[in-house]
Amino acid sequence: MKIDGPFYAQLGAAAAEAERLAEIGYDGVYTLEGSWDPFLPLALASEHAPQLDIATGIAVAFPRNPMHLAYQAWDLQTFSKGRFLLGIGSQVKAHIEKRFGVEFSSPAARMREYIQALKAIFACWQQGERLQFEGKYYHHTLMTPMFNPGPNAFGPPPVLLGALGPLMTEVAGEVADGLIVHPFNSLPFLTGSALPAVERGLQRAGRGRSDFTLQINAIVITGESAAARAAATESVKGLLGFYASTPAYRPPMEAVGYADLQPELNRLSKEGRWQELGEHIDDAFLEAFTTRGEPGEIAGMLRHKYGAHADRLAIYAPYAAPDEMWKSVIADLKS
Repeated sequence: MKIDGPFYAQLGAAAAEAERLAEIGYDGVYTLEGSWDPFLPLALASEHAPQLDIATGIAVAFPRNPMHLAYQAWDLQTFSKGRFLLGIGSQVKAHIEKRFGVEFSSPAARMREYIQALKAIFACWQQGERLQFEGKYYHHTLMTPMFNPGPNAFGPPPVLLGALGPLMTEVAGEVADGLIVHPFNSLPFLTGSALPAVERGLQRAGRGRSDFTLQINAIVITGESAAARAAATESVKGLLGFYASTPAYRPPMEAVGYADLQPELNRLSKEGRWQELGEHIDDAFLEAFTTRGEPGEIAGMLRHKYGAHADRLAIYAPYAAPDEMWKSVIADLKS
């Protein structure tokens, strides 16, 4: 199991942050598509910490044409000497339509085609196959020598799909090279919904689990003192309240008996009462959606919870904590 860390750095700080995360002991780093570009900092990470795997976790797919994304992925795969993982996702309807200003419809079917289009482009460049992809949503039928980068010495980058709903998760199993399990997950949801959906997709494609990478994001609450753990808990409560206010994220809540909370949090979010969301996250909710404990306990708890499933474990801890503490946790996980 490889251990991945969050790479939040903008361009100006990317080199130093990559070196720091490598020193802590992470095997790879992943960017999020938040308030800056998820691709550009990875180039600096690869240059200054070449031992790290680099990944988008995730880049929003639908506002980007598959051809645009294919060129970006090809360049990073080449520059990193084969250490790049292309993680993509759909985002929710409101953001696609209102923030990015593009159409959102039939997201699972559209994503299946999107990944198939990417794979067709990669096959054209890598194996010299004729580019002849014609689907309902995407059409790619022209590739002249001037625009063909040619074979990649390290092979095409793997495509991992961030998914939460059963249809999108089946798509991951069917056409992607891996699944990125959203940080907002509960173990009953993972074992009762996500993993069976992956298996259905794999069976549809005639593939086995060994052909597939499962990256699980784990929200971790820890700290070197009771006060530090309390501060981390408050930070994570706000994060969980934000996630839980989104209707698309209701299934993991249903799996642990919190479905009725979702409409209330959604109402608060629509009223702009963002600061109140975390107040509705109780200890049982924290227990279901996080791994919480003292630093010396965390590695064992994560292995117990996710070790049988995860090929890559991504730590998600949105609060300040000492590097030496994380270095110890990561070393314990790898021991």
